[in-house]
Amino acid sequence: MREIKIFDTTLRDGEQAPGYSMDLHEKLEVARQLERLRVDVIEAGFAVASPGDLASVRQIARAVKETRVCSLARALPGDIDAAYEGVRDAVAPRIHIFLAASPIHMQYKLRMTPENVLEQTAAMVAYAKKYCDDVQFSAEDATRSDWDFLVRVYEAAIGAGALTINLPDTVGYAYPNEMQELTAYVMARTKGIEKVTLSVHCHDDLGLATSNSLAGVLGGATQVECTVNGIGERAGNASLEEIVMALHTRRSYFQARCRVETQQIYRTSRLLQSVSGVPVPPNKAVVGANAFAHESGIHQHGVMAERTTYEIMTPASVGLPQNKMVLGKHSGRHAFEERLRALGFDLASQDMQRAFERFKVLADKKKFIQDADLEALVESREDTLPGMLALESFVINAGSVIDGTAIIKLRMGDKVVQRVAMGDGPVDASFKAINEIVGEEFSLESYQLGAVTEGGDAMGECVLRLSLRGRSVSGRGVSTDVIEATIKSYIHAINKLMA
Repeated sequence: MREIKIFDTTLRDGEQAPGYSMDLHEKLEVARQLERLRVDVIEAGFAVASPGDLASVRQIARAVKETRVCSLARALPGDIDAAYEGVRDAVAPRIHIFLAASPIHMQYKLRMTPENVLEQTAAMVAYAKKYCDDVQFSAEDATRSDWDFLVRVYEAAIGAGALTINLPDTVGYAYPNEMQELTAYVMARTKGIEKVTLSVHCHDDLGLATSNSLAGVLGGATQVECTVNGIGERAGNASLEEIVMALHTRRSYFQARCRVETQQIYRTSRLLQSVSGVPVPPNKAVVGANAFAHESGIHQHGVMAERTTYEIMTPASVGLPQNKMVLGKHSGRHAFEERLRALGFDLASQDMQRAFERFKVLADKKKFIQDADLEALVESREDTLPGMLALESFVINAGSVIDGTAIIKLRMGDKVVQRVAMGDGPVDASFKAINEIVGEEFSLESYQLGAVTEGGDAMGECVLRLSLRGRSVSGRGVSTDVIEATIKSYIHAINKLMA
């Protein structure tokens, strides 16, 4: 069977989408989880975009030991210099160069002739080769390009030393049969194609990113570029979990496989939801809450009689927990650690100790601790994010005949500061008090409050988005008290903005 490489661009194409910006700590956490997932390539960022992007690419390259690390670059010397600076310390570095090849891009964006594009492609791939043997070249907007010209561009890249050439459906324009035909055409017509990897990169503007990517595999591609939960520019990218499980479930049809550890898929999806604050819809394929749920009586009867009647893959195959062991206040650390490992968490000793301490506090408030409680507890960011603020205490007065009043006490380093504020309810009053302590007026862009599990003693989870001077971040907090969860989420977002 052919081996299909999985090129993950969650930290580059995914992270640059609105609502998904991450700080360095969060990017490192996601990168380490992608390594556990065993993707073949991690595109860590666009190093030239900013000093922060360069720093995050560099730190990821140093932290990841078993996966190839890549940085994107335009076909410009300065971009390539920055990309190499970012990945130079990686165990297996890659520079990924892109240059548009479609008539509309060449005319209106690049202001270049086709011959200029051919010359620039060859020159910049050769320039990158002096830094790094592993160079990938992408012909941006390939699906709206002239097919014969596309072949000439790829031949120029291969001739200059590119080891991977990528066929991007940059605007999600193609249909699956077109994508398969184009991939096969490039495979058949491009000189030297047998010596390199052919990749596909599809966007979801028409809802066809996964279908087009798999069509590319049928056409001969041996690398697929995708993101966790399908995040990315506009409507997003091809979804990693959908690509991987399609290859896994229909292996005999594709006559292809990938090396991804499928049992890490659910954990990876959960982590991205946690750090971004953006949940997946319940009907999301593979990782949505309803992906393995059956309400119809006919379906329930069939699944009880034989699971494969209505399930083409098992929950365990993507890492959904099956063990129903109950944890409570009498549970010991060993049982706690075993349950976290079964849920896909791999915590350092210090982080495990802090998580166990929070578990014991929660166990005094809840009789039974469910898996969703544990996930929310561990994914809570307040202990892991290096931030300026920490909640010391709060007192709330609210009612239908009085204005909401909040007394908030925060720790700022070695100093404890308290403020009192009134507002339109307890949430507004709390936010105003925190703003007074920090000395900034943050803009609340979105606010979501929900229960982690069912029951009156369920933990509340608050996810919100704050902005300050043009920068927007998400914040997340959990607690059995929804006001405390709200305050924690606000503080978490402020710490990210002020870091």
